[in-house]
Amino acid sequence: MFTIGDFARHGRVSVRMLRHYDAIGLLRPARVDPYSGYRFYEAGQLARLNRVIALKDLGFTLDQVRSILDEEVGAEELRGMLRLRQAELETAMSEAAARLAQVAARLRAIESEGRMSTQDVVLKSVPAVRLAELSGTAAGFGPAEIGPVITPLYEQLCARLEAAGVTPCGPGVAYYEDAPAGDGSVVVHAGMTVPDGVTVPGADIVVLPGLEQAATVVHRGPMDNLLPTLQTLATWIGTNGYRSAGYTRELYLEVPDDRSRWVTELQEPVVRD
Repeated sequence: MFTIGDFARHGRVSVRMLRHYDAIGLLRPARVDPYSGYRFYEAGQLARLNRVIALKDLGFTLDQVRSILDEEVGAEELRGMLRLRQAELETAMSEAAARLAQVAARLRAIESEGRMSTQDVVLKSVPAVRLAELSGTAAGFGPAEIGPVITPLYEQLCARLEAAGVTPCGPGVAYYEDAPAGDGSVVVHAGMTVPDGVTVPGADIVVLPGLEQAATVVHRGPMDNLLPTLQTLATWIGTNGYRSAGYTRELYLEVPDDRSRWVTELQEPVVRD
């Protein structure tokens, strides 16, 4: 027989861990001295200890390990548990690979620019939002085409909200889609977040669907100086293994009278390339 210390050394575990396994009924000592309380183990118990360690390394909890070793789990259920663990590990590997790609992209950006970028792109989901909106058509998606259309839309929308006695319950949201004409023109939707149940005469009430995955970046300053931020967003999307899945939305977080102090979050839907 082995003392607990010798058994721990042979099994490559700590004495504390063996005491814990004893306490939870996972691996009882073969004998406990009734006077001293010393624990003793048989050589044959090393096989059970090795199985405990192997199953723990696969990511099973100690409760699951006990059920497996005590044959409370059938073969089919065990296969299911292993398949689930396999899927969890594959997901973790995929997430780690994505983070590694982001680190590599950031290193390339620093090396090319000689400094750390002040614009951080964040991948996240975007919830659905209820909007009161007005729409118009712009000749293209560039700031020079969008600006002259969206500014009067928001002026009219704010006037109609005020006339209806409706106070927005969140920031403004602008979103875009291809115009039916198919000539490169874009439908501009200028919206303000409003509570459930309200109506605004002369404005449409819509629920803008959420985005499962969006690459987002914060733009500071006027919207006619948007192109560098859009380029940062496009570079991140390309270097991190994604591709655009639609037009960029604009979430107007702060819109003081001084446009140089505007804060806007750009939200571009993306999918894995």
